[in-house]
Amino acid sequence: MTYAAPVSPVDRAGLRQRVNKALADFLVSRRAWMTEVDASLAPLADAVEAFVLGGGKRLRPAFAYWGYRGAGGIDTEEVATALAALEFVQASALIHDDLIDRSDTRRGEPAVHLRFAARHRSADWDGDPDGFGDAAAILLGDLCLVWSDELLHSAGLDPHTIARARPVFDQMRTEVTVGQYLDVLTQATGDTSVERAGQVARYKSAKYTVERPLLLGAALADATPEVHAAYSAYGLPLGEAFQLRDDVLGIFGDPAQTGKPAGDDLREGKRTYLVAAALEMVGTADREVLLDGLGDSDLDDAGVARLRELIGASGALGRAEQRIQELTDTALAALSTVDLDTEAHQALADLAIAATRRPA
Repeated sequence: MTYAAPVSPVDRAGLRQRVNKALADFLVSRRAWMTEVDASLAPLADAVEAFVLGGGKRLRPAFAYWGYRGAGGIDTEEVATALAALEFVQASALIHDDLIDRSDTRRGEPAVHLRFAARHRSADWDGDPDGFGDAAAILLGDLCLVWSDELLHSAGLDPHTIARARPVFDQMRTEVTVGQYLDVLTQATGDTSVERAGQVARYKSAKYTVERPLLLGAALADATPEVHAAYSAYGLPLGEAFQLRDDVLGIFGDPAQTGKPAGDDLREGKRTYLVAAALEMVGTADREVLLDGLGDSDLDDAGVARLRELIGASGALGRAEQRIQELTDTALAALSTVDLDTEAHQALADLAIAATRRPA
């Protein structure tokens, strides 16, 4: 088996196009309903369409789809449509995350709360523009979460199949929500331990990025317990590796590639594995510099560069890269513990590489 392919596993079987079409068709119907309720809801529809259709790697539907196929599931448009619901879960999490972190941009565009604040200002409406933007982002994120349910249930799958998948879908959305709270709590309490950073990453991102989508696909295919176990053994370490890569990009990434300003994670005070490892490894003076800069929303480019230099020189970056490789190797080994469809096996191996070797 090889671990690279000329065609991305997200694009095989026409998956990306099928997911995009399912999302676009659903949003057309929702726009029609919203504008029938009130024409002033059109900007809300615009914002959802721009966010959901304007970007995204579609990794979660891909993990779910190839998990389904790996377990012997038969490809249908109804399945692809149902799995597109994962993109609404992702949109909800990102919209809320940007608001919580007071992020300015997402995928190179203004974050949703800033988009609606700007709309308030340009219209010279009454009240606080920023408060209006915050409220709109909360409600838009909630709407996406509601629509994830609606798309899953309206995809055309039979009720028994949906019933099998429902517990996984519910658990995934619960986990990402409590993970988000743990992230906020960790920043508030100043917990800098590697253990806490790992727990936050696992529940806020890792499980709902890889493991739960895989198990959702497995449930739709009525997979055996052995397949479920193998998918968890693959998905948990790979999800952690995915989040570690995100942590590295959040500090060392190129804004042209990440769509986020350089150093945003530092200004937001994110207690990521990378930061926690650096705090363990630096001396007392450098630790104080790092703690003073962490969470400083006014940190300038020179300050960001100084913190990046400290983290890199501490050995934390090398430690994170080694951890990413170890976790990826563990995930790939787990795929060999169960008999899967050959094409899906290869696609899942390639997804592991795509998820953890994203460009800086």
